[in-house]
Amino acid sequence: MKVRIGIAPTATESAAHFAETVDRAEALGIDSLWLSEVVFGPSVEPFIGMGYALSRTARLKVGTGVAILPGRHPVLVAKQLVSLAALAPARVLPAFGLHPARPSEKSAFPIAGNSRGAVFDESLELLRLLLRQETVTFKGTFHTVEDAGVGPLPAKPLDIWLGGGGPVALRRVGRFADGWLASYVTPEEAAVARETIQGHAAEAGREIEPDHYGVSLAVALGSIPDEFSAAIRGRRPDADPADFIPVGWQACRERIERYVAAGITKFVIRPAGRTPETEHFMEEFARELMPMEN
Repeated sequence: MKVRIGIAPTATESAAHFAETVDRAEALGIDSLWLSEVVFGPSVEPFIGMGYALSRTARLKVGTGVAILPGRHPVLVAKQLVSLAALAPARVLPAFGLHPARPSEKSAFPIAGNSRGAVFDESLELLRLLLRQETVTFKGTFHTVEDAGVGPLPAKPLDIWLGGGGPVALRRVGRFADGWLASYVTPEEAAVARETIQGHAAEAGREIEPDHYGVSLAVALGSIPDEFSAAIRGRRPDADPADFIPVGWQACRERIERYVAAGITKFVIRPAGRTPETEHFMEEFARELMPMEN
């Protein structure tokens, strides 16, 4: 299976430095650049950033890691993705999630009542149809379209990856996704989740390609920042932050090897904490991790 390792900027990197990051990633031959959904802050919005990065490069793949789908209309999302895929074939990597990483940003993706999960499922169903059929008629609980088409479709349908790690999320991946991009899971937990997803996919009469399982992994180049430790303990109160954030490049390589042994082959590496010298981080990434690709 192909091991591929991409990179993600910090959530604090502003648009002023984005072009430099994109150009350096292309020059270094980095496989992919992943843009997080962070509304309240200086970082570039993921769909805008994808278009900009793809227009400046000829080889770099660009993904969302992850964008929030509930609260966006799936027809408009499909139109954006098909447009990007037409402009930059085989370089668009969409990944979606249910909730923003920052709870305070949930209001930016409004969903009535307690229906966010149901809206997500229906949005995924409609989005997949729009990315695979020239015209779609769909009558759901939350979305209804008739004879909708979003333009010429790619020869190979775009793969849709999903995040999430709970039982409902893993079931959703098995039912609707083409790949899984997890975060804050150990290699052992990822192996169990992979088997669970495969089981749900089989129940739905589907199959996910064996190399379509990935992990977003933060690496600390000093001590683990307090805000990362706090975020992990907020989600996993009994966990040791070091179980999820390797400290140093050697530890990162060893952690990736454990993930690969567990059947995880796609990686998004991001710095844990503020990294003012993004170019230096990217050069170290290229030297330390890119030789692990096959």
